[in-house]
Amino acid sequence: MKILVIGYGSIGKRHINNLSTIPKIEILVLTKRKNDDFLKKMKCKIFNSLDEAINEKPMAAFITNTTNLHIQTAIKLANAKINLFIEKPLSHSFKGISELLKIIKKYKLLTYVGCNLRFHPCIKLIKQIISDKELGRIISIHIENGSYLPEWHPYEDYKKSYAAQNKMGGGVIPTCIHELDYLYWFFGKPIELFSFTGKFSDLKISADDLSTILMKFKNKCIAEIHLDYFQRPGIRSCKIIGTKGTLNWNSDTNSVFVYNIKTKKWMTRMKLRNYDLNLTYLNEMHYFLNSINQRKIMNNDIKEGTEVLKIALAAKISSKYSKVISLT
Repeated sequence: MKILVIGYGSIGKRHINNLSTIPKIEILVLTKRKNDDFLKKMKCKIFNSLDEAINEKPMAAFITNTTNLHIQTAIKLANAKINLFIEKPLSHSFKGISELLKIIKKYKLLTYVGCNLRFHPCIKLIKQIISDKELGRIISIHIENGSYLPEWHPYEDYKKSYAAQNKMGGGVIPTCIHELDYLYWFFGKPIELFSFTGKFSDLKISADDLSTILMKFKNKCIAEIHLDYFQRPGIRSCKIIGTKGTLNWNSDTNSVFVYNIKTKKWMTRMKLRNYDLNLTYLNEMHYFLNSINQRKIMNNDIKEGTEVLKIALAAKISSKYSKVISLT
C-alpha cells in the first residue's frame, strides 16, 4: 500500500514515523528537502512535485501542509481518486470546499479530518458518560486550552510557524480547534455563539492569540471556551455540569473525576499514568487505514469537519462585528 504524506513539519514527521510501524506500507513524501536523515532512515520516497507523487498512484494521502493550502491540495488529490486524510483544521475559509465535496461524491472517496483527541481515552470516556446520561441534563460546560506558543517547538522560531501567521491560516481558533471539535462531537452543533477574539499578548505574531467563545445549544446548555497562545504553565481542561453531577477532566494528570450529587462524593473514573499522547495519533491512523481497507465511511469525514469549521469561522465573524451569530 502506497501512502503519500504532503508536508514535512512536526505533524507530517509524526505521521511518517507512525506509518513506518506498519508492514507493507510504502511511504511517499512531498517536501522541498532533498537530503534528510530521518526520511532516509524511514526509507521514504521523496518527491518535489505533487504531479510526480500522484503518478505513483497512492491509495491515500495525508495532507499536513499549512492550513491555507489544504483545500487546493485536496482538490488535486481527489481528482486523482486518492482517499484523503486532512490534518486539522480542514481549512481557514470555505473557499473550494463545495468543489471538493462534489469530487469526493463523484469518485466515492473516503475522507477523514485529523483530530486525534477523539482517540484519547479520557475524551472517549467523557463522551460515553454524557451518552449514558450519568450527569443528567447538561446545563453548563467550561473548556480551557492555554499554552505558550514559543514553547511548542523550541527548535524553531515561533514567529515563522504557521500557527503565528494569518496568511498561512494560523491563529488560536483554527490551530486549537480540537476543543471545538470534541465539543461538537459531544453535543452537536450550537444554535448560536458570541466571541471576543484577537491579538492581545506581547507575542510577535500576526494571528489572533486569544479567543473566548460563548455557545448556546438546543437544550439551553451553555458552553464557555477559552483558547490562548500565552498561558504559562499550560492547561487543558474540561468541566461539565449537569443536573445529576459534575465532571472534571485535566490533561496534566489525564484524570476524569465525577461528582455524584446523591453521595456527595468525587469518584475517579479514569487516571492514566505516563500516558503517551502518540497513541492517539497511532489509533487515529489505524482507524483511517482500516476504514479505507473496509471501504467504510468514517466519523469526522470532510462533511463533519466542515461543520466544525463553520463554528470556528462564526467565532471569528462574531468578534469582528461584535454580534451574536446564529448557526441554525
